Amino acid sequence: MLPDDWGPLAGHESFLRENPAPDWLQDLRRHGAERFAKAGLPTPKMERWKYTNILPLVGNYGATLSAADVTYVDPDNLIRKLSDVYAGETPQWLIALQTEDPVSEKPLWDLCNAYIRDGLMIDVKPGERHDNPIHITIDGHDGAFFVPRTAFRLGEGSELTIIEHHTGEGRYWNNRLTQIMVGPGAKLRHIRIQENAIDSVYTQNTHVRVADGGTYEALNFVTGAALSRFQLQVDLNAPGAQAKFAAVHLVQGAQLADQTVTINHNAPNGRSQQFVRSVIDDRARSVFQGKVHVAKGADGTDAQQLSNAILMAEAAEMDTKPELEIYADDVKCSHGATTGQLDEEALFYARSRGIPQAQARSMLVEAFVGEVLEDLSPECLRSELLEKVDKWLNRKI
Repeated sequence: MLPDDWGPLAGHESFLRENPAPDWLQDLRRHGAERFAKAGLPTPKMERWKYTNILPLVGNYGATLSAADVTYVDPDNLIRKLSDVYAGETPQWLIALQTEDPVSEKPLWDLCNAYIRDGLMIDVKPGERHDNPIHITIDGHDGAFFVPRTAFRLGEGSELTIIEHHTGEGRYWNNRLTQIMVGPGAKLRHIRIQENAIDSVYTQNTHVRVADGGTYEALNFVTGAALSRFQLQVDLNAPGAQAKFAAVHLVQGAQLADQTVTINHNAPNGRSQQFVRSVIDDRARSVFQGKVHVAKGADGTDAQQLSNAILMAEAAEMDTKPELEIYADDVKCSHGATTGQLDEEALFYARSRGIPQAQARSMLVEAFVGEVLEDLSPECLRSELLEKVDKWLNRKI
């Protein structure tokens, strides 16, 4: 039995007693707790955590697990609560998702397993194409520690857009886990808008598996949290599978925003893109670790990585670590990274046309960020995010 006062596992035995579940789920909770107790919180000594130290911000969390405050708009009634699913007949695909162990350096994944309770499941039937996006909002509140979980499956030829809003007030820790299966020829658009409270911590593990001809498109738009860490692993497991990941970081003060992405090309003719743009002010830091692994036999792979950052202050920092690991022939893989200040020639040109300096700087930053958002669908969401960019700039420039 684990000690009842052990950091984030404080009260875990009470949690098990108060939240009865099928044996397989209770076993998974105990296994996750035991693994987390052994590993502890991740530290910069771990290779994929070398730029990010969460211990000073979450080391005192414990006490009682808080319930996740989750609301949603579900036009086509696709969402089921995980607690309802666990209480009834559980689909075998969901059991397989919850018990698999795909992610390396994963103590926060184990911590989520220890506390499986809150969350949502979406299972889209083959051939269903849903034009109306699902909107999911997760709010944090002061003093909370919560581990909301989501599991999405898209059947063959289906299509769906999911938009997540992460907000809150006060000091809290949202340690989230998402598992996704994209079927043959299916397409999932997955947008996350992370505007958590400035004193909060947001950690996210996402694992995606894409079948033949399937597509996973994701965008992270980040302005919130004292520390945010998004760890994504995409497995392109069949011919023609595709993944497209983009992120925008707008950070200030002492914020840290970390995007750590691994895309595994496990089959021929897969395509992947990673595109991150960061605007960093004050003493803030942005991190992008992007890895592409091309397995033996995954010929015809086309993989691209690009990270661009603008430093708005001398103390601002960008840490970039692109990686390519290739074991196949006939592939097209590239990576690139740039970090610098705003283009002085462009600023001079704008000033010479009578545009005030603050407005000129704002225009250049908006154009820089806008390239990431230009293909975003639905169009109304693109306009909403551009307004958020403008609001951030008006406050900081």
